[in-house]
Amino acid sequence: MNLNGLFNMLAKMFIRNAVNTGIDYAARRGKPDAELTPEERAQAKSAKDIANKAQEAAKVARRLWR
Repeated sequence: MNLNGLFNMLAKMFIRNAVNTGIDYAARRGKPDAELTPEERAQAKSAKDIANKAQEAAKVARRLWR
């Protein structure tokens, strides 16, 4: 693999990780896991599930437009 391909792969891995971390942070509304009530945990889980479905839909849309 050439250096350009390696750089692109590492950049995509970094961006993917950053996006997932941001979605998790937004779903928890900035609170640490230890401070969440059971209701807030359920709401955060549902928000993460919705975000994952939206990411999958975006992935499908990108594949369609190739």
